Amino acid sequence: MSTLNISTTKALDVARESAERAGSIAMDLFRTDLEVDTKQGKTDVVTRADEEAQAAAVAVLEDAYPDAVIVGEEDDQQQAVPDEGMAWLIDPIDGTNNYVTGNRRWATSVACVVDGRPVAAVNTMPALGDTYVGTADGLRRNGSPSTVSERTDPETFRVAPIIWWPRDRRDEYAAASKAILTRFGDMLRFGSAQAALSLVAGGGIEGVVTNVEANPWDSVAGAAMVEWAGGTVTDLDGDDWHHDSRGLVASNGTAHDVVLDAAQEFDRVRDI
Repeated sequence: MSTLNISTTKALDVARESAERAGSIAMDLFRTDLEVDTKQGKTDVVTRADEEAQAAAVAVLEDAYPDAVIVGEEDDQQQAVPDEGMAWLIDPIDGTNNYVTGNRRWATSVACVVDGRPVAAVNTMPALGDTYVGTADGLRRNGSPSTVSERTDPETFRVAPIIWWPRDRRDEYAAASKAILTRFGDMLRFGSAQAALSLVAGGGIEGVVTNVEANPWDSVAGAAMVEWAGGTVTDLDGDDWHHDSRGLVASNGTAHDVVLDAAQEFDRVRDI
């Protein structure tokens, strides 16, 4: 394991500056006439806003940490989180499909990990006016302390399926909808995993579920914030969640077993 002496305060300040700089660029280009390209599928889109916001985020990180290891989706960044040392996970626009259609639910995410574990994270949603900032000392939303929801009755829970199921796995998405709607008060879908996880952390909803392997830049910051805000995050077996886990189950912690049961139910569709 690494013996790096990391200042969490500095890491958080740099993460916040990086996320805010990138988010500001994305916001300036939001609802403008952008050319939209596709990557691996019809709903996997990218614009120059992603690229320019990413470049701005990276510039801040490399100015503070010249040897920064950057993990991200855009450009030539590496896509694997190192097991040792410090690394930065960046998603300049999580929820690009929302972004390109003028939907305000998208996030700019920056997380710092050390030896594969998050130590500081920022999710900013400029179009909504919300910024979530967290470390192991707790979560703050727009500068004020924030925690997970205190609801205990699953029939009042609001639960969101996150991470997009590919076209050939829509039966699992349908099963997820049924599993949620038969257990909880409502199902919501946001189109941005980081936005949904931030809402769990901040008490806006009670849970998120997926059996799809989430990219670390789509999930680590928000998942860490849920735990730092008092919630619970596990994999599909109920074990501690890690950035390379398959699936992600996050909740306010008061009835995590019910949220986990829903995820396990729709995951069984994969074996049918």
